[in-house]
Amino acid sequence: MTLETKKSVFVELGKFLSQFSENNSVKNPAVQCNELFFEPFIDLIKLSQSHNGWYTQEQVYFSIHSWAEALTEKNLNQWLSRYNLENNKLINVALILAGNIPLVGFHDFLSVLITGNNVLVKTSSNDQHLLPFLAKYIIAIEPEFIGKINFVEGKLENFDMVIATGSNNTARYFEYYFKDKPSIIRKSRNSVAVLNGTETKEQLTALGEDIFRYFGLGCRNVSKLFVPKEYSFVPFFEAIFEYKDIIHYEKYANNYDYNKAVFLMSNFKLLDNGFLTLKEDKSHASPISSVFYENYDNIENLQNQLKEESEKIQCIVSNNLMENSIDFGQTQKPALWDYADNVDTISFLLTT
Repeated sequence: MTLETKKSVFVELGKFLSQFSENNSVKNPAVQCNELFFEPFIDLIKLSQSHNGWYTQEQVYFSIHSWAEALTEKNLNQWLSRYNLENNKLINVALILAGNIPLVGFHDFLSVLITGNNVLVKTSSNDQHLLPFLAKYIIAIEPEFIGKINFVEGKLENFDMVIATGSNNTARYFEYYFKDKPSIIRKSRNSVAVLNGTETKEQLTALGEDIFRYFGLGCRNVSKLFVPKEYSFVPFFEAIFEYKDIIHYEKYANNYDYNKAVFLMSNFKLLDNGFLTLKEDKSHASPISSVFYENYDNIENLQNQLKEESEKIQCIVSNNLMENSIDFGQTQKPALWDYADNVDTISFLLTT
């Protein structure tokens, strides 16, 4: 199978995904295999929350829309143009996927297949349906993928490389278990935002997207704010008020009530707007419904601090205050070349 053929298959997948939106999914007769997959995919989206309580239709549709925008011919060409993908040795790559947000492991899945390799996928128990469905669509478009995609329920065997994603605890297990295999082992990370008080209301509202998308469960979600001393959080709370309806989702509300109670019983000082608590804390990993904050004295010292803490951080959001920071509202819209943990997956797969 040529690289152009593989790219064309994923472009077609992007066209398929582009048909679906929360308010108005419209079948495009020009999309291949729609008769087999369009209605079943809508049904699967409706069922997603029964498979994982955090996978509301809004969140699943957002993930689908993001991948529809990413899987274009232009994006694939720009992403892959820096690599030599001809005549590389084909291998079996095992993927152990997380399940914190919908299709969180799709980029690894795409990377393995676009490089021509075979993929053995062990899905998370929290996300067992979406990726296998898309794999069936890919195979329907190009049957040569039949032998290249395998979903594994039991023990992973007969693989040459592994990419495993989990918590810091599971990462230690992965590192030991796969010590004799080339591997990428991903640990827990969080994203942070650096504010200085000059942000516009629009920027702070967009920061709410970085905080609340996927209920804050992703490593690209902002869970920590760095602010100058005497910073007023009033504009921040006013700007994120439009996200107030998140408290009506039971699982989120339960976490809000529980975590707030724990904080208060521990006599922590909190800022609270009725659906989000702010707590001063040195840690980056805040619980659901809470964001931590920390004061800084000057940007230069903070820049050095964040460099030292880089292994804990996935994204930095700011108004150009930090090197390599991204704009407000963009954390959950990574490009194909924005690699998790800044580890180039394609280069890793080409090292054999």
